[in-house]
Amino acid sequence: MARNPSNPLGKGLGALLPSFDLEEDDHFSRPVESPFSSCPLDKIRPNREQPRKDMDPDKLRALADSIREKGILQPLVVTRDEAGLFELIAGERRWRAAQLAGLTEVPVFIKEVAAKEDRLELALIENIQRQNLNSIEEAVSYQRLHHEFNLTQEEIAKRVGKDRSTITNSMRLLQLPKEMQQHLADGRISAGHARALLSLTENPSVMQHLCEEILLAQLSVREAEELAKKLKSDSPLKDKKQGPKQIKNALLPSSYCKAMCSNLDQYLGTRSRIVQKGTKGKLEIEYSSPTELERLLAIITKSK
Repeated sequence: MARNPSNPLGKGLGALLPSFDLEEDDHFSRPVESPFSSCPLDKIRPNREQPRKDMDPDKLRALADSIREKGILQPLVVTRDEAGLFELIAGERRWRAAQLAGLTEVPVFIKEVAAKEDRLELALIENIQRQNLNSIEEAVSYQRLHHEFNLTQEEIAKRVGKDRSTITNSMRLLQLPKEMQQHLADGRISAGHARALLSLTENPSVMQHLCEEILLAQLSVREAEELAKKLKSDSPLKDKKQGPKQIKNALLPSSYCKAMCSNLDQYLGTRSRIVQKGTKGKLEIEYSSPTELERLLAIITKSK
């Protein structure tokens, strides 16, 4: 798609809000000489290309409370749609919160944007600059710009004001299994954890094992990276000449063992420890008397 040299896309959110006079419109109540106008909420619909999918209900209610008290401090950016109504380009959280707050009108700025690509791009820029997208939503947005509009990673980087390597690393997150993508979107793992997981893409079962340990033991990014290196070097790899590579050492991180034992201690009401010997090991559970031993066995076997 050919681009107009004067197109403000890629120049930042400030480029969305130039000063110019609006034409007369029955839907608006402010004077035409003002760059902003007041628009009824029922005349605005969400952006069809909105990259942001998850909105925290608690944060939305908090924003609604703020809007009730102070109003909307920054106008929503809208464009006219085919039906003569107005479609959001930027400000969907404010629009939803305004509904919760009971407002009937909101301040808006009209931007004439006809192309689907431009609506998506402007929505993406607005959300990224406000850091409102989670890592997966951002990656999906870049992927859409690449696949649907044939933009290269270099072109995407220029549009959103980021380095090409940032775009590349973001899009790589979509190589994770859906379950891990959801962990990342929900904040249970970080982008650093995700990079450690991505180093194991050739062995999905080992990747899954690492993810479970990150979640269970709450490993730091550095611990996850170290364990990923160990698991990668210890994974059996098929070689036509040498055959399967043997696992020489698969010690679990001490933080993981401590977390496991802590959970077990709380469940059993006694102390335990994990003793590792290469790929093998043993779980030791303490008891103070034969009666205590019977109690522990009853818990473990779930017998009466």
